[in-house]
Amino acid sequence: MDQRLSERIAENIEEMIFDGDFEDGERLSEVQLAEKLNVSRTPLREAFQRLSQTGLVELVPRRGAFVREPGPIELSEMFEVMSVLEATCCELAAQRISDEALGELEEANQRCQEAIDAGQADAYYLANERFHQIIYRQSGNGFLEKEALRLQKRLRPFRRIQLRLRGRLQQSMAEHRVILDALGAADSQTAAQAVKDHVAIQGDTFHALLLALREKKSKRA
Repeated sequence: MDQRLSERIAENIEEMIFDGDFEDGERLSEVQLAEKLNVSRTPLREAFQRLSQTGLVELVPRRGAFVREPGPIELSEMFEVMSVLEATCCELAAQRISDEALGELEEANQRCQEAIDAGQADAYYLANERFHQIIYRQSGNGFLEKEALRLQKRLRPFRRIQLRLRGRLQQSMAEHRVILDALGAADSQTAAQAVKDHVAIQGDTFHALLLALREKKSKRA
């Protein structure tokens, strides 16, 4: 329960950062945030730890937590590496994936569709995250899987928030279908290219959303 609470708090703070409630480099007040979110400071500090793993928050000893918004070049580089890692996972998985794992992917994809039908973007992201993690595992390469999981965690807030854009959930589902069909057909080249395009689109979509949010912030100011 505490882990889920700290995760929810981290997601709330992520959204506040992307909505422009904090400036880059601004110190996050534990007292004010605990009061605003109606939580105690222990799960709030755990949320700060989570956010520090994504790079959105920097923890400075004896000074506190500070907002750190990655620049467009840094984000572009991370999404570029993620697309290559996932493409390699998919290429290997197409050769090695089991029938059982293909069934797990179909189930995860069904969960994604149910989340769309319910209008729940965050539930979609969780099912989507599992979809990708199954592919990492089915690559059959433990080192590659660990690296993909590490960068997936780093990019989590950016991949999650881009699902806000209108039509993105349905588009993501269509991309999943291409990936699944290629894996089922053991078509390594198509599977790798499909997932590479899928991740690249996420990066482009995030940038579009970020620009829209910043424009909204400037109008508020």
